[in-house]
Parts: sequence; C-alpha cells; structure tokens
Amino acid sequence: MSNNSAPARPAPRLYLATPLVDDPVSLLGELPALLAAADVAAVLVRLKETDQRTMITRVKALAPVVQKAGAALLLDGHVELVARGGADGAHLTGIAALEDEMPSLKPDRIAGVGGLTTRHDSMSAGEMGADYVLFGEPDAEGQRPSAQAIAERLDWWAELFEPPCVGFATSTAEAFEFAAAGADFVLVGDFIWADPRGPKAALVDAEAAIKKAYADAPAGGSMASSRS
Repeated sequence: MSNNSAPARPAPRLYLATPLVDDPVSLLGELPALLAAADVAAVLVRLKETDQRTMITRVKALAPVVQKAGAALLLDGHVELVARGGADGAHLTGIAALEDEMPSLKPDRIAGVGGLTTRHDSMSAGEMGADYVLFGEPDAEGQRPSAQAIAERLDWWAELFEPPCVGFATSTAEAFEFAAAGADFVLVGDFIWADPRGPKAALVDAEAAIKKAYADAPAGGSMASSRS
C-alpha cells in the first residue's frame, strides 16, 4: 500500500486509562475538566476487584460523565459488567479472551484487544473482528517491548490493516513517537495521573505531542513509512 494511493489517515486521538478505581468520587471530580481540555476518544476504566454489585455501581457513576463528553467508556476486562453498568465496551487481553468474549460484546459494543505478542496474534485479532489492537502494554511481569519495537509494530499494522491500532505510551515522548509511527489512538494512563502539575497539564501536553507528530508526518502518513 503506497502513501500515494492511500488517503491520509485521520489525526490520532487520545485513549485515557484511569487509575485503579476504588472509590470513584475523586475521579468523578476530575474527569469533566480533563475531557473538556483534550480530545479524548475513549476512557478505559480499571476497576479494583470487589463484589459485582459495587463494581457495577462504580461503572454507572462514571459512564454518564464520560459519555456526555463524547467519549466511549470501556472496561478493562469485566465483560460481564459492560451491559449492566452502561459501558460502551471492553478491553480484552489475548486472543483466547477475545474469542471467548466477542459473542457477548458484538455487534452492539466495542471489543478491543491487547496482549498480542506476535504479528500472527495481531492478524488473528483483526480477522476475528476486534475493534482495535493495542501494542506496547506491560505483560503480567511488568515487562514491555522497547519504544522502537512498539513503533515498528504500529507502523507495520497501520500500513497493512484496516482496524485501528493503539500505542500504549508511558511518556509524552512515547506518545509523540507512536503517533508518528501511525497509531490511530495513543493510550495514556499512569504518567498522566502521576504528573506533579496535575493530570490536566499532562493530558494537554500528550495531545499536543500527538498533534505535532501527525502534522510533521508526510501527507498524513507515518514518519517510519516515509523512511522506508
């Protein structure tokens, strides 16, 4: 697929992961300003494990705030809570989980997937109908590929496949790099919430980084592709 024949890709957007949600009160206080300050396509809610009734109550509290801002609310796992909590979908880890849970999510809700360690797994996820594939998140031991390896995987996917790809960024610099490589969305989380200036300033910086990466990319394509 040549850059000459392909239409320019849309500008990448942010995908915001929450801290682990126990009591959602403080998060509810911060989310409206955050979602107003930057173009956030979706919010990934990470629920602290507890009884289902309590987790559903937390999702129900968060969903209207996120959806009113025009973003989708996805749960990190917990597919069984999606419909009951009013969420828009779920993020799954691994091909087996995608295969098991796809029937309960599709066609009405979003099914995204990460934990794709090989290119074959990534292609299988796309063939199965995943709404997006995520590259670069830490594994169960907290290990992840190098930023360069993640960018290469994003570039490969963006050049060849239709479903959106998401880059898991652990810094503003990685957000820039992954957007430049062709990510449709950039997932940001822990470094946003840990920023000493507050999450709003960090999120605005992340958005500026991905916009600059997109603006700098030749003809709306990835920088990596332009070098090949």
